[in-house]
Amino acid sequence: MQRETELENILIGFNKVEMILFMNTHPEVFEEAVELAISNKQPYSWRATWLLSLCMKENDKRIQKHTKKIINSINDKNDGHQRELIKILLKIDLKDKYEGILFNICVTIWEQINKKPSVRFTAFKFIVKTAKKHPELFDELTFFTQKHFLETLSPGIRKSIYKIIKEISK
Repeated sequence: MQRETELENILIGFNKVEMILFMNTHPEVFEEAVELAISNKQPYSWRATWLLSLCMKENDKRIQKHTKKIINSINDKNDGHQRELIKILLKIDLKDKYEGILFNICVTIWEQINKKPSVRFTAFKFIVKTAKKHPELFDELTFFTQKHFLETLSPGIRKSIYKIIKEISK
């Protein structure tokens, strides 16, 4: 049996503040965290993804070079892991080809009304971000906010979606 790495040990044995402190004082583990994030090595993978989204900067160059691998890893993850991967990608400016691929993934996630509301809402945020950059996609937002897409969401998430739509409709 393979021993846990120091990062893996931190991911399961420490609290949020301690994990962030560890990442900030050990930049050499960032690449390991990315590799864990795109893998399916639970319980570490989801936690590594979550931690990366907390520790990375906007347009973090350390993440940008992994964009393709991160996007390609989304579909085979569970809902919470997908949400955290999309949260990472929301923080960077994607090249057009990757933006299109992720947009399609997020549309697919959004349309799956039985998925967890939190992952659907995060996917919706990326759809909106893309529509803001490409206004020709605004009509899509009207389609995606039809009643049957919103019924399985919590009242709080529905309210947030209506607020987003109202803001971008101005």
